Amino acid sequence: MTAEKNRGGMFASLRVRNYRLFASGAVISNTGTWMSRITQDWLVLSLTGSSAAVGITTAMQFLPMLLFGLYGGVIADRFEKRKLLLCTQGAMGVGGLFLAALTLSGHVQVWHVYLTAFWTGLVTVVDNPSRQSFVSELVGPDQVRNAVSLNSANFQSARLIGPAVASVLTAAVGPGWAFLANGLSFVAPITGLLVMRASELYDMPRTPRGKGQLREGLNYVSKHPELIWPIVLVGFVGTFGFNFPIWLSAYADDIFHGGVGMYGLFNTLMAVGSLIGALLAARRRSTRLRILAGAAALFGVLEIVAAWSPVTWLFALLIVPVGIVGMTSNVTANSTVQMGSDPEMRGRVMSLYMMVFTGGTPLGGPLFGWLADSFGVRLSFTIGGLVCALAAIGVGLLLVRAANLRVRVSLRRGSQLVQFVPREELTAAA
Repeated sequence: MTAEKNRGGMFASLRVRNYRLFASGAVISNTGTWMSRITQDWLVLSLTGSSAAVGITTAMQFLPMLLFGLYGGVIADRFEKRKLLLCTQGAMGVGGLFLAALTLSGHVQVWHVYLTAFWTGLVTVVDNPSRQSFVSELVGPDQVRNAVSLNSANFQSARLIGPAVASVLTAAVGPGWAFLANGLSFVAPITGLLVMRASELYDMPRTPRGKGQLREGLNYVSKHPELIWPIVLVGFVGTFGFNFPIWLSAYADDIFHGGVGMYGLFNTLMAVGSLIGALLAARRRSTRLRILAGAAALFGVLEIVAAWSPVTWLFALLIVPVGIVGMTSNVTANSTVQMGSDPEMRGRVMSLYMMVFTGGTPLGGPLFGWLADSFGVRLSFTIGGLVCALAAIGVGLLLVRAANLRVRVSLRRGSQLVQFVPREELTAAA
């Protein structure tokens, strides 16, 4: 490892040529993906007038992860990840072009959108663990935490551009062109993968074909509490707190009556907050589980406050900190799980992580869409935030107990108000 690669900083991973190629291709395809997501949600809402239908679209996209997610991790651990990513990125491009052709020809129906969403989710089963674990092959173990944070910043940077472009295209010439742009955007990551220098990739052990590999991955996680509880927490956050396609589209359409332009604005503001959260995470040299629990709890509280915003400007203002703390909890959990996993198990561990994080969406999406239609989006948003906050508090207490710590509250001036200290220390003090 050279001194150049060992240097720290917010953008340390970008000094690695292969990672630069990976990140450059990703920001283009991510922009196309966000264009498609925004346009897809609004198209379904326009065709059906139902928030529940938007929830079903989201559920169809994440249902394959719930059903087959763990098998994706086995595949990621068994095969060369660069070749897997070439296949998955190409397949996603085909899905985008398929929906573009139907929409531009005027034949698109809601079930076409459902079908495309399911296809994308099916490909993601393999793409997600492969892409997540490929990061360590690009930058090496010393830069994994920084690269994970920059990946999130990359995704959120695209989220700044994608909704705005999609809103303009949809309003000006219709949704089909946004789907076409998404399909063509996958040329960029495929090109980046093809021109990478294989000799500069870090060697990671691959798991040979054999029986019981799925069970082996589950047993591995079950023996590591530092992996279990972050995964459990992101499961609650992903299922109950990240239903923004339903909530933001309903607030833009039903509460503030602003149309597709306002929906694009809300998504852009969410991306601003998420980008800030990812960049702040990239500056940190270490990950702490108390940051994860605290950020998840604050995320839930802010969602409850935002749910009852009486005016547009206040709701828009609150979206930014919601994005910051939401991304902080996500990046912290992701990097904690990656850094805590052995290289030969990382694909299976990350597939479990992604299955839990996104696999709950097929349950949460229709549920919170139905709540929004039946009882109003404000109540739907409130319940999601409340569950996240309670889950964060519960997991935080379990983490404290697992680490044999206790909470000490000090009212002395100049001392830290709340501290986590070993139980033996409190016993001795008593």
